[in-house]
Amino acid sequence: MKTSFTKSGLATILLSAVLAGCSSAPTTTDIEDTSVQTGQVDTSAIEDTAMVSSADTVFYFDFDKALLKPESRAALLEHAASLNSSPRSVRLEGHADERGTREYNMALGERRANAVKEFLVLQGVSAGLIEVISYGEERAASYGSNDSAWAMNRRVEMK
Repeated sequence: MKTSFTKSGLATILLSAVLAGCSSAPTTTDIEDTSVQTGQVDTSAIEDTAMVSSADTVFYFDFDKALLKPESRAALLEHAASLNSSPRSVRLEGHADERGTREYNMALGERRANAVKEFLVLQGVSAGLIEVISYGEERAASYGSNDSAWAMNRRVEMK
């Protein structure tokens, strides 16, 4: 009888100590910082940095679209010329914003990356040098649920 009282008494004391420690933790529910955080594009994965074009390596898209914008086409023309003169493997990573289902966003990211690939292939770049991958909404460049964050996430990155 004495042993069971000691065990249950010890368990009660430990549980009380844990609960007392948890109840003193500060809690806040206000979110004041609504700024948009953006990611950086890592170009170190490109094998020969001397051959890297000065053109953009991130191409943005309109909501629910996989059509290249005119500014993206201009940059891709520079990349195509560089890849034609010095062939190397590139990876096109398609992304989408958080709206839509996970499956839909994966497919949309792939359609966007394939649009970039098709443009490069039409410019004479070998299709075998281009890898297409979609991350959908999984690798956000900007965290937030507003127009500016969503616009940053609707993209294809060339690496």
